[in-house]
Amino acid sequence: MKTMRTTILAGAAIAVLATALPAAARDLTIVGWGGAGQAAQDEVYFTPFSEKVGKPFIQESWDGGYGVLQAKLKAGAPNWDVVQVEAEELALGCADGLYETLDWDKIGVKDEFLEDAVSECGAGVIYWSMAMGYDGSKIADGPKNWADFWDTAKYPGKRSLRKGAKYNLEFALLADGVTADELYDVLSTPEGVDRAFKKLDELKPNIVWWESGAQPVQFLASGEVALTSVYNGRITGINKTEGKDFRLVWPESMYAVDSWVILKGAENKDLALDFIAFASQAENQAKLPLKVDYGVPNKKAAAAIPEDVQKNLPTYPENLEHALPLNVDFWIDNSEALTERFNAWLAQ
Repeated sequence: MKTMRTTILAGAAIAVLATALPAAARDLTIVGWGGAGQAAQDEVYFTPFSEKVGKPFIQESWDGGYGVLQAKLKAGAPNWDVVQVEAEELALGCADGLYETLDWDKIGVKDEFLEDAVSECGAGVIYWSMAMGYDGSKIADGPKNWADFWDTAKYPGKRSLRKGAKYNLEFALLADGVTADELYDVLSTPEGVDRAFKKLDELKPNIVWWESGAQPVQFLASGEVALTSVYNGRITGINKTEGKDFRLVWPESMYAVDSWVILKGAENKDLALDFIAFASQAENQAKLPLKVDYGVPNKKAAAAIPEDVQKNLPTYPENLEHALPLNVDFWIDNSEALTERFNAWLAQ
C-alpha cells in the first residue's frame, strides 16, 4: 500500500512539474516557394544564418494564396514565422493586420533598397518574371508574344497556364491585340473582362493548368505541353541542373517583387527579424543571382552582379524593355471578384 501511494504521489509530482515547465520552443520556420529558388535561398541565406546565430531552423514551402495566411492566423499562434509573399498578399495582409511591423532601423539597409521593395510590413526578396517558356530543342523558331501562344496552328500542342485569374486575363488581352499601355485600362472595364474570358475560351480545350512552380518545366520536359507560362528562374534553373535547352520569351512577360513578412504573433518574431536583416545585406543578396536567375532589391548587391549573370535576370534593361509590371493595386481591388468569376468559368 505504501509503495502504491508513493508511486501515485511521484506520478502526480511529475505531472505538476510538466505543466509548470514551458513548452519546448519551436525552431525558426521560414517559408519560401520551393524549387530552385528556395534551394538557392537555403544555400545563401537559411543555412549561413543558422550557422551564424547557432540555432536550428525549419524550412517549408507553399504555392501562395491569401486564404492560407488568413487560416494560419485564425488558428491561433501561427506555426510559420517568416514567409515569402507576392506583392498583393503583402498589401492585403499589411492592411488586414496579418503581419508584424518591421523595424527597418534594425534591418539597416532601407536606403539601399529599391523603393517598391520597402514596406511597413515587408522587405523585398526577389524580382521575378512570369514569362513564356518553350523547349528550344523541339521548336527552332520560338514564339515571340502571347498572340503566338494562342496560335495552335503555328505552334501545335497543349499549353500550360497558372491556375488563376491573375496573369491569364492580362495574357489573354495581350494575345487579343491590347497594347501594354492600354492593358489595365481595358481590364478595368466589364467589357474588357468579358473580352479576356472570351479569348481564354479559344484556348481552353488546349490548356493544362499548373498550380506549383515546378509543374510547367515538368510539363515541358515530358512533352505534355509545347508552351507554358513559367517563373523565369525555373527555366534557367533546369537548364543549369539538367542541361535542357528551355528558352524564355521576355517580351510581354510580367514582373513583380516578392517580400519577406513575419506573421502576426509569430513565436520567433525577434529571430525572424534578424533573419530578414541578414538576407537583406548587400553582400548576401549579391550571391543569390549566382545560384538562381532572380533579381534582387538591394541596389548595392545588384551593382556587384557580373554582367553575364545580369543578362538572365528580369531586372536586366533589355529584358525589361518590353516587359510589363504587374498592377498590384488592380489585383487588390479586383482579386476576389475576378477569382470567383475565373473559378466559375473553369467549372463550365
